[in-house]
Amino acid sequence: MAALFATRLRRLRLNAGLTQAQLGRQAHTHSTRINQIERTTGAKPTLELARALDEALGADELLIELWPYVYRETFPDWARAFMERSERAVAIREYASAVVPGLLQTEGYARALLSLGRTLQSAEQLEERVAARLGRQVRLTEPDGPELWVVVDEAVLLRPVGGPTVMQAQLSRLLEAGNLPRVTLQVLPFSSGGHEIIGRSLTLLTQPNGTESAYVEVADFGQLFDEPGEVGSFSVIYDRLRALALPPNMSLDMIRSVMEGTHRAERIPSRPERRRLAQVQLQQSGGRQLRRGQRRLPHPRPRP
Repeated sequence: MAALFATRLRRLRLNAGLTQAQLGRQAHTHSTRINQIERTTGAKPTLELARALDEALGADELLIELWPYVYRETFPDWARAFMERSERAVAIREYASAVVPGLLQTEGYARALLSLGRTLQSAEQLEERVAARLGRQVRLTEPDGPELWVVVDEAVLLRPVGGPTVMQAQLSRLLEAGNLPRVTLQVLPFSSGGHEIIGRSLTLLTQPNGTESAYVEVADFGQLFDEPGEVGSFSVIYDRLRALALPPNMSLDMIRSVMEGTHRAERIPSRPERRRLAQVQLQQSGGRQLRRGQRRLPHPRPRP
């Protein structure tokens, strides 16, 4: 895909009668960068550069449309199918056990985290992966963006990835995200104890046609599940996590207390209290009934 992008770029440039230096000036980059892209010898183009090149060449968003396929090549094979489905999903439900979900990461947090990757091969690839991760976040602000429900483990808040300054900015970003109209954010406290997905992260994706898939990730490996029975099982697990987690308002209070350094003094509601609050919350939002002894009702799928 990088070679295809390079071929299209060169053809558009020649058709426009521009040299690499002239195109570089119009796109606010150096001619060497244009040469690297056309020869596929340097870092892959960022989304911002793809947009600048597209505008300079009057490509009618051809280069912008090609860019997602280019950046996926910077990730392992097992992650690409998940990323493709995430970009089409109308609803995303995610449990993060160790780090902030990619859709809510700041640039500093993402760079610090991705620099630790075992599959990372170069500084150029790091920048490509950071740009790719930040590029995915654009969907959250688009009119047809997905509904996002995130449950983060308490450990995510307390692990200072990138150092105190980076982590403060990341916690602030979580507070902002928690107030977005299509985002629901909860924290699963340590006091909740063990659960079926402990040590792993879980994402449930709903496509425009109503089909669902589950993605389970641990360390540097992930797996997609499409079989309805398996997806249904993971959906039940996720509902249990939501019920055990703090309600959204209390979750934001906990994040704020971590930022202010008063977290240890924070009063965490007991498990029965959280269950009662979660029951009220899910009933108000049309969620499943979670009272003890009651059968769970099917989770309504978004319309196509």
